[in-house]
Amino acid sequence: MTDDLPNISIVVDVPFHDVDSYGIVWHGHYLKYLEISRCALLDTFNYNYNEMLSSGYGWPIIETKTRHIKPAHFGQKLRVQSKLVEYENRLKIDYLITDAETGERVAKAHTIQVAVDLESQEMLFVSPAALLNRLGVET
Repeated sequence: MTDDLPNISIVVDVPFHDVDSYGIVWHGHYLKYLEISRCALLDTFNYNYNEMLSSGYGWPIIETKTRHIKPAHFGQKLRVQSKLVEYENRLKIDYLITDAETGERVAKAHTIQVAVDLESQEMLFVSPAALLNRLGVET
C-alpha cells in the first residue's frame, strides 16, 4: 500500500439528539460519523454505495473498532478524517476524529468491508475489478 491512497476530511456538527443524559455524545453515534466520512471517501474514487450496487457487489461491514479518547459534546465541531488503507482483499478504512478547532483527538477507529456478489450472495476473497478499476489499479 502507498501513501497516495484516497483520504478525506469532513467536519460534523454534533447535534443535540446525539448526546446522552451526561451531555456527551453517546458512543453509538460515532459509527454514524464514520459512515458520513466513509461515504465522502468513497465518492472521491466514484465507488459510492449506489456504484457498488450497480457493479453487482454489496460491501457489508464485517468489523468496526473504535477507541474513545475524549468525550465530544453538543455543538462541538468534529473533524473526521478517513483514509483507505487496504483494498486488495477487503476495504479497510482508518479514521481519526478530532476537535475541529483545537485538533485534540477525540477517537480513532477502523472499519472493514468485504465484497459480496449480489447474484450468488457469496463473499469474495479478493476485491473485484470494479473496485480496482476505480482506484486505477491494473487488473
